Formats: sequence, C-alpha cells, structure tokens
Amino acid sequence: MDCDGATTEVDAHGATLAPGLIDSHVHPVVGDYTPRQQQLGWIDSTLHGGVTTLISAGEVHMPGRPKDIVGLKAMAIASQRWYENFRPSGVKVHAGAPVIEQGMVEEDFAEMAKAGVTLLGEVGLGTVKDGKTAAQMVGWARKYGMQSTIHTGGPSIPGSGLIDADMVLETGTDVVGHINGGHSALPDDQIICLCEGCKAALEIVHNGNERAALLTLNTARELGKLDQLILGTDGPAGSGVQPLGIMRMVAMLSSLGDVPAEVAFCFANGNTARQRKLDTGLIEVGKCADFVLMDQAQHAPGKNMLESVQLGNLPGVGMTVIDGVVRSLRSRNTPPATRLPELICGTVGA
Repeated sequence: MDCDGATTEVDAHGATLAPGLIDSHVHPVVGDYTPRQQQLGWIDSTLHGGVTTLISAGEVHMPGRPKDIVGLKAMAIASQRWYENFRPSGVKVHAGAPVIEQGMVEEDFAEMAKAGVTLLGEVGLGTVKDGKTAAQMVGWARKYGMQSTIHTGGPSIPGSGLIDADMVLETGTDVVGHINGGHSALPDDQIICLCEGCKAALEIVHNGNERAALLTLNTARELGKLDQLILGTDGPAGSGVQPLGIMRMVAMLSSLGDVPAEVAFCFANGNTARQRKLDTGLIEVGKCADFVLMDQAQHAPGKNMLESVQLGNLPGVGMTVIDGVVRSLRSRNTPPATRLPELICGTVGA
C-alpha cells in the first residue's frame, strides 16, 4: 500500500483492526433523530458500537408517511438525498427505501432509480400482500438496479401482516429480512425451508427471536451457506435503539452458536458487503477505509479478544475510522478496552 502523503497516523498499540461493522436493517427517518423513540443522536451512539454503515429497510416511522404513489416516490428521493448530503458523525446511511403499494407500475421504479434510489423498503409493510404482485414489483426494481428486502414473520407495526415462507419464496427479494422475526418468527419448518430454498441473503436481527436466530445459523451451517448470513438490528423500533446491537449479535451467535468469533464478525461486515454490493466491509486495496479498532474488555474472561467474544463478552471499541478519517475515539457505550489505539497524527472528524 502506498502510504506516502498520509495525513493521519494511528498507533493501534496491539488492538485489533477490523472492517467497520454494517447494520443491514435500520429504520431511519431524518438526520440523527428517530420519532419512534423520540431520541436524538442514535446514529452517533451506533458509531460508538463499531458500526460505520447503516442500510435502510424503509423510513416507515416518518410521521404522516405518504402512501400514495406520488408521495412515496417523493419521500424516497428526499430520504436518499438528505442522507447523501448529511452523514451523522460521518456514518454512511444508505436510505431512501420506499415501501411498495398497490397501483405502482414499472415507470415508477424507473423514475426512482433514475433519481438515485437504490433500495426498496420491506415488502409487506404496505398494501402489497400477495406474492405474485410483489414478485412483479421486485422484478421491476431489480431491472433498474434497486435492491429489495422483505418482512419475514408476523406483523410488527399497524398495517403490516404475516409474511410466510411461501410468499418470501414467491417474491424472490435479494434479502430475506429478519428471518428470525421482527419480532415474531415463523415456525421452525418454514425457517428451515427458507434456508434451504433461498439464494438470497439470510438476515438475522437483534430485535428478533434469539432461538430462531440460532436455528437459522445452525441450518445455514449444515447447508454450507454461512456466506449468506448477514446481521441487522431492525431498530429504531418498539424495542428501542440498540447502539451495541450488532456487536451483541456477534457475541451471541459466536458464544451460543459455537461459531469462531472471527467468523461471526464476518457476518457483520464482509458477508453484508458482498451480499449488499458495497464498497466497504473488507480490508482490501480499493475498498473504503472504514475500520473499527477494538480490544478485549478490561477484566473480561478469555486469553484474547476473540476468545472473550466467543465466551459471550463484548469487546471494547477504541476507535472508528470512516473514509480514512478518525470519527470516534474510546467508545462511550462499550466496556473499556484493555488496550487503546492512539491518534499520532491528524485530528478527529477532520
């Protein structure tokens, strides 16, 4: 790597460097505010949990969210723009994810894509409730380069409904959203069916059913599909805001699912980056310089950070970096790290 001319220098002091974590399933609204829990600063808090990229599954908590076609297109374009123009604490927020509604036609998807919209919100949260219609709209979205996800399981908010395995398979989205429920999971046989029948990303979320999460993990492992597992929080939501949600999922899946911690971390960065076609999540020449530096938490059991995480403990985050810019130092949310990186040259957020 050519480091000549670098203006930022960090001494890791033995801390672990990893690609920044990615939350594959959030519900942003505007800026760093969520009306769902009347909370400011939730994205900044999430950064302190090592997350450098967020992906919207729909801006569904916007008060007065328009459900007419003109309005939903306008809001999707506006959402994409305001998070493109304003990145809270430097965090990358991929937003502008419209919820599909009855009456939409192919031209609507072409128009949104031309305006910069690249995502669909959770299929099933709007008035489209049948697999045939949903599959047609997902096909239109895919034609114009828009990635799709689907609500899986029982209803979560008023207006949503049960989305079972048959509809998920018929719809054929790119991501099986919260396969472990958001909040209510499908029966075990349907989760196994989805793992067997889907080539799509299998998304496990913090705000879902933990037992169903472990069932998904074990089934994917048996099928040789661990590369399809990705992680999200599904927040802000009724369960609140989870700044450490992704880190907690890594520790939970590693400890209770008997997965090496280094593999569980990959569910939260490399897997998501590949499944979501992002230019981050991997430490490679040409990829974005988005990193988290962390170490074993002070006095936590285990011989090192990875062993400590596999015992179910959270690591301590000492620094985050986005696009080569240091964005935070010692986390105010994780337990304190044993070793902390030091910023030798450069400034935070500059």
